[in-house]
Amino acid sequence: MNNNNLQLITILAECALACNNCSTACLEEKDIQKMAECIRLDMDCAQICAVTAAFVGRNSDHAKHLLKECAEICRKCADECGKHSDMEHCKTCAEACRNCANACDKAA
Repeated sequence: MNNNNLQLITILAECALACNNCSTACLEEKDIQKMAECIRLDMDCAQICAVTAAFVGRNSDHAKHLLKECAEICRKCADECGKHSDMEHCKTCAEACRNCANACDKAA
């Protein structure tokens, strides 16, 4: 596996981890209803990042398509988490998602 793929997989894994952490932290917020869209996008983003990392890791012919979809979902998650930047977990997640979206765009 080349170094670029390893870096991309690391960025995807970091994003998935940040999204999983964010969704769990959102579930502990006082107004959980206000966080519903954030939680949904966190879960979608974490899952697409994990799947994309697996496809990239095995050099699948379908990785390029997934990278484009992953970038789109990461941007949506970053935008939603950005609305809650007063919460550290959302701020961290938004940064990880933006970084991941940029890396996916570059790789696609």
